[in-house]
Amino acid sequence: MSRESSAIGQQWSGIRFQRFRTESDESKRQLFIRTNRNDLLRTIFALRNTVMRDRLMTPDKLKHIYGPVFSRRLGHSLGIDLVPFKTCTYDCIYCQLGRTTNKTIELKEYVNVDDVFNELKHLLSTRSDIDYISLAGSGEPTLNNQVGKLIDKILEITDIPIAVLTNGSLLWMDEVKQALMKTDLVLPSLDAGAESLFKYVNRPHKGISFKSMVDGIVDFSHSFPGEVRLEVLLLDGVTGIQSEVKKIDVIAKRIQPSLIQLNTASRPPVEKFALRMSNDQLHELSRYFTDSVEVISDNEETVLPASSDRVVTQDEILALLQRRPCTLQGISSGLNFHKLEILKLLEQMDHQGLVKVVRKDGSTFYEFSNK
Repeated sequence: MSRESSAIGQQWSGIRFQRFRTESDESKRQLFIRTNRNDLLRTIFALRNTVMRDRLMTPDKLKHIYGPVFSRRLGHSLGIDLVPFKTCTYDCIYCQLGRTTNKTIELKEYVNVDDVFNELKHLLSTRSDIDYISLAGSGEPTLNNQVGKLIDKILEITDIPIAVLTNGSLLWMDEVKQALMKTDLVLPSLDAGAESLFKYVNRPHKGISFKSMVDGIVDFSHSFPGEVRLEVLLLDGVTGIQSEVKKIDVIAKRIQPSLIQLNTASRPPVEKFALRMSNDQLHELSRYFTDSVEVISDNEETVLPASSDRVVTQDEILALLQRRPCTLQGISSGLNFHKLEILKLLEQMDHQGLVKVVRKDGSTFYEFSNK
């Protein structure tokens, strides 16, 4: 209950009641209230409205914020979704969320950032286990033309670092570049070293060329005062070969990131021909990069101490699965909760048709079911 609810509750409990005998009948007692009737009604309505507001802002009612979840790259990350599901500049063959339904480069306020900020402000008042506030989600966050406004508002209320997970396709736009300048960490993607494979793997909007994308990331990295880490996702038999990695490295040297994070399609991709690489293959190819490289797919199943001081709900699991398919261990690590308790909820959700089970490469993934 909020402080306001508590204060109103104290006011309610402060109402005094008194019993006394009437002159006509000493044996009967009646209840009288020592407060004005209108004051009492105002107290009741204020308490009701406050409790209703608190209920509407519980974590399972949040529309644009999810987590905090454990991220392979950012630790405990509180995610913010700034665009509708699968609104993106790309339609990547490896995407874990399915085909892009709105491929666009139009900048607009897809999600009201004032609503997002109100959700964030409430959640920050209830959680302290957050390493990063991450602008990410189920599409390309820099498509929201009010992202800079949201960043300014976040900086007014917290010193938690802000990270932006972007495909980097819009960093050639001055408006997008300037909007991200006050963040702490930006993680753009580079999945190919040439135009042909860029179109094959990322399937970009027709308004994005390989050159504009690369030049945008390079220019941004050189002017950005914070940290830039470059994510490179390799696919077996496509970009995960020595000759293609060397092309990517040429561009990476121009970008000069603090770190290259090497990844692969670790979750079920939209296209079956987007094949994941083994960790051994990734480590072998990491030798062809000039700058510092971290193979992050190693850490997907990191086991964290499970918390027992809170209750995980179906809504929290669904909020996570709406953004990415996960294994049981991935959900447990992401939500920092016991695997057996998570499994009980997943079995219930499977029977209810809320999730579906997908098996790939010897692993069992749980996905959000939109039936």
